[in-house]
Amino acid sequence: MELRDRVAFVTGGASGIGAALCRRFAAEGARGVVVADRDAAGARAVADSCGGLALALDVGVEAEVRRGVEEAHARLGAVDLFCANAGVALGAGTEPLASGPFASDADWERSWRVNLMAHVYGARAVLPGWLERGAGWWLGTASAAGLLTDFGTQAYSVTKHAAVAFAEWLAIRYGGAGIGVSCLCPQGVRTPMVEGAGAAGVAAHLAPTLIEPDAVAEAVVRGLAEERFLILPHPEVAEYVKRKAGDPDRWLGGMRRMRARLYDDRPREAGDD
Repeated sequence: MELRDRVAFVTGGASGIGAALCRRFAAEGARGVVVADRDAAGARAVADSCGGLALALDVGVEAEVRRGVEEAHARLGAVDLFCANAGVALGAGTEPLASGPFASDADWERSWRVNLMAHVYGARAVLPGWLERGAGWWLGTASAAGLLTDFGTQAYSVTKHAAVAFAEWLAIRYGGAGIGVSCLCPQGVRTPMVEGAGAAGVAAHLAPTLIEPDAVAEAVVRGLAEERFLILPHPEVAEYVKRKAGDPDRWLGGMRRMRARLYDDRPREAGDD
């Protein structure tokens, strides 16, 4: 997909990967860039920096997503590229009875709404027009955690797995109708989300491979040009996925040992009392 003269709609555009995407799309000659975020001031700042259109909206509310797409269409023309990029990492922690399945229902619900249902809402808003035109491109930001898993954020990992599955389904169902689909799965990126996880003590496994958001944007532009489904700013993730698929038990054992080494939480093996 070529970005020149296209209209791109980016959720979570006020910071991190989303902000980098907005600026890079503008630099590539996009005709319009929509910077959508709950953080209205942040969205305006990014829009001002790249000549974009700032929209304050909550991607977890379908009516707001639909309103945003309609406003973008009215002011910039039809959306050509929809980037479902907004994400949250809630319920994180290393305590066995205070995170994971024990995270609050509110954290689980918000994770589902932002990390998965926002993708569903975005697809509902743009697909009718795309199918009528026979053209459009979907970019869903998932995570390496959606292909593998993450040590400290179960709700994040589970919902990002769902985001990958949703993108796969879109590619299968609509790929023959002129609709392109890509799924962005970075590992560690220096964003407010990851820095916040570090403050919670659950980002040690990401620190050695952190890259900047601009590097992710570069990978996205390259991946879109090559019309790839999986966009992996960390190429090693592809090898990890192969190892996981080739021997899941060995992979899980290795992940348990790594988690224990990083977070002082000895994994229980078969036969442990």
